[in-house]
Amino acid sequence: MTDDHELSAQLTARFAELLSGHADIGADLLARYAEPQRHYHDQRHLAQVLDRIDEFGTAAHDLFLVRMAAWFHDAVYAIPAGQVSNEEASARLAIRTLGRSGFEQEEIGEIARLVRLTESHRPSGSDPNGELLCDADLAILAAGPDDYRRYVADVRAEYPKLDDHEFGRGRLAVLCHFGGQNIFRTTGGRQLNEAAQSNLKTEALDLIDQLGIADEFDTDGWPLNA
Repeated sequence: MTDDHELSAQLTARFAELLSGHADIGADLLARYAEPQRHYHDQRHLAQVLDRIDEFGTAAHDLFLVRMAAWFHDAVYAIPAGQVSNEEASARLAIRTLGRSGFEQEEIGEIARLVRLTESHRPSGSDPNGELLCDADLAILAAGPDDYRRYVADVRAEYPKLDDHEFGRGRLAVLCHFGGQNIFRTTGGRQLNEAAQSNLKTEALDLIDQLGIADEFDTDGWPLNA
């Protein structure tokens, strides 16, 4: 397993390859992903998203812009969020940062749009770049049992001020948001849909049992409906 120092070095090299001459931007972003309140949305997650972009990306995608958006998509991660959502704050950070770095306005606008899209993860119309970033960001939902359990535990650790009931209710809403639909839209990502739905339903049923709220849901269907 890659340790934190090695992972940071690898990500530093990846950013330099993506955007040479701007090591300061890469260093600032990596410092953000290493903040202590992050247990899932950290440098490991960033690396995983970048790996999935490499895996799912095709000639139909602007890989440079999607990769840049990936670097910024969780750059701001406050719990609870501030006056605007973390995704919106991250998009604004991208606009400020890249605006000082010689990017064209069209490029900045597309990167910011992609970052904002990771709030809903629901690209509409013909949006290959949006589909790629969202698929890469959500690929963890189709992870194997051990990795999925670690993901769930890490997300829980990011909300220490919530008791189990409050967190469980919020988490259940997220699971039902994605339940019963084709989450992944890229050619490479679509193969993950079945595994993701299985993970989501299993976690949702466990939460319902733990919270003692089975009477509120039709647990025979998916997504679960009250």
